[in-house]
Amino acid sequence: MRFALDALFADVPAEQVDEARDFYKSRAAGRGPSTLEELKEARAKRSAPRATDPPAIEETIEAAEARVPVRIFTPIGGPPRGVYLDIHGGGFYMDSAARGDKRNRELADALHLAVVSVDYRLAPEHPWPAAPDDCEAAALWLVKEADVRFGTSRLAIGGSSAGATLALTTLLRLRDKGAVGLFTGAALQFGTYDLSARTPAGRCIADEYFIQAYAGHVEDRTVPDISPIYGVLSGLPPTLLVVGSADVLLEDNLALAGRLSAAGNDVELRVYPGSPHGFTGHPTAMARTALSGVDSWLRERLTQS
Repeated sequence: MRFALDALFADVPAEQVDEARDFYKSRAAGRGPSTLEELKEARAKRSAPRATDPPAIEETIEAAEARVPVRIFTPIGGPPRGVYLDIHGGGFYMDSAARGDKRNRELADALHLAVVSVDYRLAPEHPWPAAPDDCEAAALWLVKEADVRFGTSRLAIGGSSAGATLALTTLLRLRDKGAVGLFTGAALQFGTYDLSARTPAGRCIADEYFIQAYAGHVEDRTVPDISPIYGVLSGLPPTLLVVGSADVLLEDNLALAGRLSAAGNDVELRVYPGSPHGFTGHPTAMARTALSGVDSWLRERLTQS
C-alpha cells in the first residue's frame, strides 16, 4: 500500500496554492505569548473586533449550574433552519466570542442558521476545566432550548484551534450524558488534541506556554477532557477536520482522523497544501476556498431535510 500526504490534499486550484506560498514567504511566522507578561501585553494590543450589522444579541444563558455569556446571530432572511454552536480559538488564553462576529454574521445569513458563540472563561485566570465547563453548559442549553428559542433542534458545533479542541471535548461530555443526539456535525479547524507531550504529535508543542496556562496544574494531561485524542471516540456525529500541511498540528489532526475513523465515526479530513496554523483567518484565496468548503459541509448537515 502506498500512502502519501499529498493524497490527502484538498482539491485547490494551482494558482491558489502558488498565491498562498508567495503570501507565506513574505510573512513572518507567528508566535504566541510565552509568559504571562507577554500574554497580558498581547491582549492589550489586540484591536477591537469588527462590528456587524445587525449586531450580535448578547445574552447570559443558564445551564448545568453555570451562567455563561453568549453572542447570538439569527439570519436576516427568515427563520433559522439549524443552529451552529461556535467556540472561538486563541490558545485557551486569548480572544473572545466577539472576535468571530464577522464570520458568524456571514454564516448566519448565508446558511440561514442561528449562530451561538460562547464567551468561555480564559486561562490562566480560569484554567481547565473552566473553559469546557462553559462550553458544555452552552451546548446543554441548546439541547434543551433550541427548538423553543429558534424553531429548530438541528444542531452542529465547531471551532478553530483551541476552539476545535473544546468543541470535541464538549461532544465527548454530551455523549457521556446521552445528550449528543441532536448534533448532526462537528466542523473542527486545526485543533490541538494532545496536550500531554507523551506522543510525537504532542511533543511538537510541549514547550508552548498556552499549555502551561491552561492545564499546567494537571499532572497527567492524558485526561480526555484535556487531550481528547486519548478518549473513547465512538458515538460522535459526523466530523470535518480542516488543517494545513505546514501546521505544527498536522500530525495531531492526522492521528485524530485515524482514531475517529477506527471508532466507527463518519470523518472527513481536508489538508490544505502549504498552509500553516490558523490559515483560514488569513487573506488568501485558499482560506476563502477552505471556509466555503466548511460552509457547504455544514449546509448539508444542518439545513437539508
